[in-house]
Amino acid sequence: MTVHFIGAGPGAADLITVRGRDRIAACPICLYAGSLVAPEILSWCPPGARIIDTAPLSLDAIMAEIEAAHAQGQDVARLHSGDLSIWSALAEQLRRLDRLGIPYTLTPGVPSFAAAAAVLERELTVPGLAQSVVLTRTSGRASAMPERERLAAFAATGATLAIHLSIHVIEAVAQELVPHYGADCPAAVVFRATWPDETVIRGSLATIPQLVHAATLERTAIIFVGPALDAREFRESALYAADYDRRFRPNGAVGGKSP
Repeated sequence: MTVHFIGAGPGAADLITVRGRDRIAACPICLYAGSLVAPEILSWCPPGARIIDTAPLSLDAIMAEIEAAHAQGQDVARLHSGDLSIWSALAEQLRRLDRLGIPYTLTPGVPSFAAAAAVLERELTVPGLAQSVVLTRTSGRASAMPERERLAAFAATGATLAIHLSIHVIEAVAQELVPHYGADCPAAVVFRATWPDETVIRGSLATIPQLVHAATLERTAIIFVGPALDAREFRESALYAADYDRRFRPNGAVGGKSP
C-alpha cells in the first residue's frame, strides 16, 4: 500500500502530469481538496473508487482515512491543488506517515504562479530587470509569517514578487511595496487562473487596490509586482546570440543557424 501525493495543478483538468493522471486511475481511494481541485479530475478515478473531499476534515480525520486504507492494503491518491512544494500542508502529513511507517510517493504539479504567469503572457525573469522570483504571502490565521520574511525585505532586491493568499490585504501590500518599487511599478492580479471564472486585473501599485475592490475578487488570487510585468525595452539574453559560445554551439552560430 502506498499514498500517492499528487499536485493536481492550478485548476484546468488538463494541466496535470501524465504520471499524476495515471496514479489517480490506479488508486481505489482518492482524497482530494474539494475547494481547490477541479471536479473533472475525479473522473479519472477507477469505477467504484472511494472519493473523499478533505475540505471539511481535520488532519487527524485525513490520517484516519489513510490508516484505514493502509490496513486494507489499498493505495491512496492524495490530491492537492497546484504543486506540492509550496503551501500544501504536505510536510505535516509526511511526518505522520513516516512515524506510522506508511510509504508514499510525490508527483509534482503545475504551480499556480506559473499558470498565472502564462495567463498574463509574461516571463517573470527578464534580462536586466529581474532575474529572481519571490514566492511569498502575508500572515494569515493558519500560519504566521516569520518576522524576517517581510515584503519590504524581498522588495528591496527588486525581484518579481508573486504574492499568494493576500488579496484581502492588497492595500497594505501596495503600501509596503511602493517605497521600493515606486507607485508606477506594474502590478497584476490573477484570480483563479485556468478556471472558467478566471479574472485578470492589470495596473500599477498605485491603482491595483482600487481595481481589485471594484472587481470584488475573493481570496484565490495571486498578486504580481515588478518591472518585468510590463517589460518593453530590455536587452536580449546572450543565450541565443549568434556569437555566443556555449557547449552545444561552440564558436557561436554558423550562418545564423545553430549546429
